[in-house]
Amino acid sequence: MSTATPPARSAATPRSTALAAAALTGALLLTGCGATASSGRGGDAGATAADLHAQLPERIRSSGVLRIGSDLTYAPIGFKGEGDKPDGLDVDLANALGAVLGVQVQFSDVPFDRLRLGLQADEYDLVMSGMTDNPQRRDGTDDEARKVNDGLDFVDYFVTGTSIVVAKGNPQRVAGLNDLCGRTAAVQRETVQATLLERQAEACQKGGRKLTVTETETDDQALALVAQGRAAVDLNDAPVAAHAVQHGRAGGQFQVVGEQLQVAPYGIAFEKEDTVLRDTVAKALDRLIRNGQYDEVLAKWGLTGGAVQSAVVNGSF
Repeated sequence: MSTATPPARSAATPRSTALAAAALTGALLLTGCGATASSGRGGDAGATAADLHAQLPERIRSSGVLRIGSDLTYAPIGFKGEGDKPDGLDVDLANALGAVLGVQVQFSDVPFDRLRLGLQADEYDLVMSGMTDNPQRRDGTDDEARKVNDGLDFVDYFVTGTSIVVAKGNPQRVAGLNDLCGRTAAVQRETVQATLLERQAEACQKGGRKLTVTETETDDQALALVAQGRAAVDLNDAPVAAHAVQHGRAGGQFQVVGEQLQVAPYGIAFEKEDTVLRDTVAKALDRLIRNGQYDEVLAKWGLTGGAVQSAVVNGSF
């Protein structure tokens, strides 16, 4: 469970100009690829709520529950708020999707590095946890294109990038990735940021200066290492970095340095064979985008800069 103090439900996290600009660029790219809910795999985006419920897999219609795996330690995307209840952008969007689909939403709090395994073990129906849609996760491959798992499908719903977070005052004078050579970086394991740091470590090694990467189970643990001076930086998603700067987390105060990196969409993750659920959720998300509920949820969290224009299946590249 997160050690961070969650924000008040009425407080939205302001987005930075960099986040808005980067997200806009990503959103424009995203609309040009993949399959939307209104064309191709998605089918009829104009379906009524009753139609959408009828299109759900029988196991979900009969139970009346959509089970969602999420790492609830990642404010403001997903975290535990008042009364230890799930809260955040993903939680609000999931509840809105459940209402459109005519089912209850049930969250399982799962460490991020176990989410894919739990999904493929049928512990939940989908994953909604600020998970970046990228070719490696879709294909189940590593950086050398070796097959390591069965891969996932995604319905993309938000665009963001990676920020470099340092202790307030930037005591180790980090301005970008190249400044990490000879230093220690902390990062949550199994994230796109962990992969980015692995690549940077290889570049540093070639230059003769070692980058030490410390992987943690949660982002709060990585931030704590930065606050304690045991790591120079933590890399995390831009909305999460902005939240850490504004509210403080993991016992420290922070700031963001450098430019936002590797802009890409968050995707709701599904097992490859679960195409019926994937496409029905895509249609439901398109419905929320069209009726304005999607924009209302993003505005609540100060994250409208990351809005997408339509639900896209496997839209990243």
